[in-house]
Amino acid sequence: MKKRWILNLILLSVVASLVAFLYMRPKTEVAQASTYEVSHYKLAEFNAISVEFPTKAAVTFEKTDGLWRLTAPHKTRADQASVQRILAIVAANSAEKITTEDLGKFGLNNPSIKLKLFRDQNNAEVFLFGTYNPVTGEQYIAHRNTVYLVSSTYAEAASTQVIELIDKAPLKPTEKVAGFNFSRLEQWEDAKLNVDLVDGKWKASIANAKPLQNELNEWLDYNWVHNLAKSVELYTPDRKVTYPSFEVKLADGQKIHFDKIQESPDLILGRPDEGLKYYFPQDVGFVMVNPPLNLPN
Repeated sequence: MKKRWILNLILLSVVASLVAFLYMRPKTEVAQASTYEVSHYKLAEFNAISVEFPTKAAVTFEKTDGLWRLTAPHKTRADQASVQRILAIVAANSAEKITTEDLGKFGLNNPSIKLKLFRDQNNAEVFLFGTYNPVTGEQYIAHRNTVYLVSSTYAEAASTQVIELIDKAPLKPTEKVAGFNFSRLEQWEDAKLNVDLVDGKWKASIANAKPLQNELNEWLDYNWVHNLAKSVELYTPDRKVTYPSFEVKLADGQKIHFDKIQESPDLILGRPDEGLKYYFPQDVGFVMVNPPLNLPN
């Protein structure tokens, strides 16, 4: 029994010594993977963008009244989220940071994309996109003679097809709707339908219509304010062709003309002032031009 107690004391002593050693030994720093910020810029600093390619025309944007517009190769409203994805390069992080003047080693002497972000005409930050790392699949980029390795998604955003960079909303965010004139559409031609917001309440020009305010508010919100076309195309009106049409009335007194080019299998609306036509699924399109009026059967 005595020997067993002695053995237990020896084991306890060894454990205590080991704990004391681990506690008292010098602490070693845990190695952590370093990450580097590509820049310290803010997205809001820039008001113009140029995306340049070796073999095709540059794509350019300008910010006007707080909203981005496509300025080349076409002049039209830009999809704001797509532009933000292009600008996101300024917030990128990299596991590598290489200061070098030998950009050719990374395919940066003849870059696949040259991205220029402008604060003003004479003050641009330039980002070059080069080859891909065969191991990680990431891409080498250069900014101010410093090379970084970043996700390929930044190049994908910058090289998006131009047509996909166009805003798919039929109305601008700044256009506040005050009513609709549907009187030139076939289904409303006899009734000469106008639907208007008067002192905050919806009024319909059809005498026996009994519109519910909440229903019309939701119709406007879901079908016009937050409704995006599934695709857009450039549109040049043919003066020899007359389409059924309607107008969206704005709070500032302006009117926006839409041509109803096609009803099925998609509703196609042309907006001449923007030079665009919008494609909507037929069921969505039907609701857009047929507001809920609670007409008697």
